Amino acid sequence: MIGLELVVVLGVAILLGERVGHRLRVAPPVLLLVMGALLGFVPALREVQLPPEAVLLLFLPALLYWESVTTSLREIRRDLRGIVLLSTALVIGTAGAVAAVAHGLGLGWGPAWVLGAAVAPTDATAVGVLARALPRRNVTLLRAESLINDGTALVLYGLAVGITVGEEHFTVPHVSRLFLVSYLGGAAAGLLTAWLAIRARGLLGDPRLGNVATILTPFTAFLLAELVHASGVLAVVIAGLVMSQAGPRMVRAETRRQAEEFWSLATFLLNGSLFVLVGLEAQSAARDLNGTDLTSAVIAVAAVSAVVVGTRFAFLFTVPYLIRLLDRRPQQRLRRMTYRHRVVSAMSGFRGAVSLAVALSVPTALDSGAPFPDRDTIVFVTSGVIVTTLVVQGLLLPAVVRWARLPRDTSVEEERFLAETTATEEALKSLHDVAAEFGTDPEVVERMRQEYETHLQVLRAGGDEADDEQVLRHDRHYTAIRLALLARKRAAVLRLRDEREIDDTVLRHVQRQLDLEEVRLSRRGATE
Repeated sequence: MIGLELVVVLGVAILLGERVGHRLRVAPPVLLLVMGALLGFVPALREVQLPPEAVLLLFLPALLYWESVTTSLREIRRDLRGIVLLSTALVIGTAGAVAAVAHGLGLGWGPAWVLGAAVAPTDATAVGVLARALPRRNVTLLRAESLINDGTALVLYGLAVGITVGEEHFTVPHVSRLFLVSYLGGAAAGLLTAWLAIRARGLLGDPRLGNVATILTPFTAFLLAELVHASGVLAVVIAGLVMSQAGPRMVRAETRRQAEEFWSLATFLLNGSLFVLVGLEAQSAARDLNGTDLTSAVIAVAAVSAVVVGTRFAFLFTVPYLIRLLDRRPQQRLRRMTYRHRVVSAMSGFRGAVSLAVALSVPTALDSGAPFPDRDTIVFVTSGVIVTTLVVQGLLLPAVVRWARLPRDTSVEEERFLAETTATEEALKSLHDVAAEFGTDPEVVERMRQEYETHLQVLRAGGDEADDEQVLRHDRHYTAIRLALLARKRAAVLRLRDEREIDDTVLRHVQRQLDLEEVRLSRRGATE
């Protein structure tokens, strides 16, 4: 029964966390994390454990894939050098700094590097939820960094664990080979999976089958990469980026709508569940330590959290200036960010479920049969760092954003205006040719022309002139009347069902058409 109870508890926690978070203007992940920790006091839930395989093989591929599909490849290309440095050099530097501090606090070098690898990567899930209000460039940098840096951290983790248990050895050529196989193999697995997915989507006309192929894509990419001991994370990211470019050309509208609704809800539930489960696991890690060890571990949490944040600040306030000294090209100057932007980025380095999954994956014993040294401390400190970054930084970030006074990012609105007006103008230009091709009556062509010209007037009406205001007012009235009439139509259909004039099957069919029109009109009204 614990499985059913857990499903209900997670669902209720997500509902409450999201609702209360929006009411109190607190980031919902912070509340979900706290609720998870409080749920750990419930005796029936104390036996709940978050299997690391569930995070690395179930949650992670799905979440990373959707983040990759919905990110901007153009922005990634623009800031590729910075993203690569953040996802490799910063991860390695953070892991090394944490290992040095942990060793100074009493951990052996092996466990210290394991801890460093666990807390070094930022979390794509946390970044996507907590930093979504930032300007587009900041969000793209943070998301791209968190998508890729897991691969670097997992290589470091495997090496550190292998050396500690006696299965690996440290030499520069060996480590270089591990990174090379991880990245090249992961990229190859992602490209191969994307190619297979594109071919499959071309053969599958049924929207449901096409979306089944979409769901299989991230897990297939991860599996292929794991088979060659490469980075499954990078494979999923590459597959997602390729599909983000190929999908709009080949996917039908119905398939795309199904996919977007499915992934939106699925990732929302996965994200919320992860935050609650991380809170549960953090509370469980605290129970596993005795009084003396707990005190030392709390001190370690504070020290490691400070190192994680401090290393990120140090990196963001040194490496960009070094790049400026070495690269004086005009286009490089256009990429420069102010120190206020960098402070915001430094405060957005949240840790999350991937770090916890890495810590929980630490083996319980060495090759000799002896217990893995300081395993409980690694799990507790990792959990503490996650809680600290999510709660403290999550609560401070809005204030930091206000302090930064970042300029309002209007690029998305401007590009959307360009896309919609250009598309409408192109449609109008081709209206007569298309009508001639179909042999359409002149009355129908004229009606279509008036509709498109009216839509174009609404798109262009953004000024304060009286004519613009009249166009927008007419459009608002038109949308309101259409929505009101849809409500009347819906009431009439429901009455017919209640009077047994029509069947429930007919009701659902008609409602589906009404729902599609209502959603379209509601979204149109919200964006204008």
